[in-house]
Amino acid sequence: MNMIPVVSSDLSSVGYENGTLYIRFRSGGTYMYFYVPEDVYRGLMSASSHGRYFHAYIKNQYAYRRIA
Repeated sequence: MNMIPVVSSDLSSVGYENGTLYIRFRSGGTYMYFYVPEDVYRGLMSASSHGRYFHAYIKNQYAYRRIA
């Protein structure tokens, strides 16, 4: 799974594989978000603000685990 760098003051890079979303934050830490639909991932990647999209549609919506 490849992490794709994004231009964001909050997020550093994003990856997606088999329903699991991976987000590396600029403040440190990489997290897995489980059972994320592909359209939510596509929405995140095409959003004009990746951070705003994350906070509105992903944070507190999906189970997650810190992996690094």
